[in-house]
Amino acid sequence: MTVKGFEEYLARLGVRPAGRPSVEELFALQRAHLARIPYENVGIQLGRPPGMAPEESVRRFAAGEGGYCFHLNGALAALLGALGYDVSLHAGGVHTDADGRGATGNHLALTVRVGGAAWFVDVGLGDGPFEPLPLREGTYALGDFVYRLRRSEAEPGGWSLYPPRSSDIRLMEFRTEPAALADFADEHVRLSTAADSAFVKTFAMLRRDEKRVWVLRGRVLTRIEAAGAVTEQIDTPEEWFGTMEERFLRRVDGLDADDRAALWLRVSRAHGEWLARRGRNGSGGQAAAGCPDAAAVRGGETGGQGETGERTMTHVHDGQAQADAEGPRGEGRPGNRQGG
Repeated sequence: MTVKGFEEYLARLGVRPAGRPSVEELFALQRAHLARIPYENVGIQLGRPPGMAPEESVRRFAAGEGGYCFHLNGALAALLGALGYDVSLHAGGVHTDADGRGATGNHLALTVRVGGAAWFVDVGLGDGPFEPLPLREGTYALGDFVYRLRRSEAEPGGWSLYPPRSSDIRLMEFRTEPAALADFADEHVRLSTAADSAFVKTFAMLRRDEKRVWVLRGRVLTRIEAAGAVTEQIDTPEEWFGTMEERFLRRVDGLDADDRAALWLRVSRAHGEWLARRGRNGSGGQAAAGCPDAAAVRGGETGGQGETGERTMTHVHDGQAQADAEGPRGEGRPGNRQGG
């Protein structure tokens, strides 16, 4: 099936639509989206924040770029609608501290009805569920990552998603009422342009597959698997841009020499400031032992961050499914992040 305007987007996903909605195809689309299109803020870091119109996001994805939740879930919603799926947008809220609650509007979530059931669909968290989750209370093990869905106590009729222990997100809540993409316009402008927005302050890129999550924050690359998290420092611009292409499947041929120089200078300055703070705090050690703070990128109104939002990451163990099913966790998290 050919879907006008989405051909190259579907080609990047590697999914050939069957011509009618199905649960199997919905699963294939979410898996492919997370595995092939990264969560990233390159344009924001360069001072050229992309708009969130689905048509623009579709063109950028086809060109090998990524985005954050308003881009990723917005474009997927448009694609699903074009394919005949019953898809709804919902105001959500990403929370990174133990007390965070409610759908603050810093995240766009999706639900889809197909095959006589409702599904929670989200490709805009970076390390969210690799497959759609049934929209009902339960604990869901997807490979080595465990997620929990519960009815929200803060949003009447809404939902709460508790990610695995390896995620910096403690809770994402979303409302049941449908929203329009335009409802997120003001928050998109704030997150992508405000001087105090962590998306503006800190570089971040995430991509996941069934078995692992890759995270690039500043000049530190982290691989998160069931056994834990392993980090390494990237020391050269060639390696850094190569990592974007090889680990995150983010094309960089659209970045000219000035763009590359500006990005490398920006992340190197932030990295140096982080190392200096580690020294003042007595943490010492090599940068490979640490990781830029996820708070710097996905925490909305919650979760503080330092000047560059970088913090030491310990070796994080996902633990047993039972531990993940117990709900929000307080200690041992690799950081917070800011919505989108």
